[in-house]
Amino acid sequence: MMNFVFGTVAGALLAGILTVVAVRQPGVQSRLGLFPVSTAPMLPAARPPGPSPDARARDEAACRNGPAEIGKADMLFNRKRFWLVAP
Repeated sequence: MMNFVFGTVAGALLAGILTVVAVRQPGVQSRLGLFPVSTAPMLPAARPPGPSPDARARDEAACRNGPAEIGKADMLFNRKRFWLVAP
């Protein structure tokens, strides 16, 4: 009896999945009279405008006038960056 129930459930799942897969095909959609797939050209998403040139110049100037330790080769091993802990 359980084999019959499991077989029925498995058959229903397979039939449902195959129906969904078939209906997604454009040829089957046109035969069933469903809405055809849109052939409109896909446009890229609009990008938000970037920062204004004067704001970008201010940011670059602030980066250039930053602390002198940024960008040095020994910045990862600088003792000022770590808490001094007594052994």
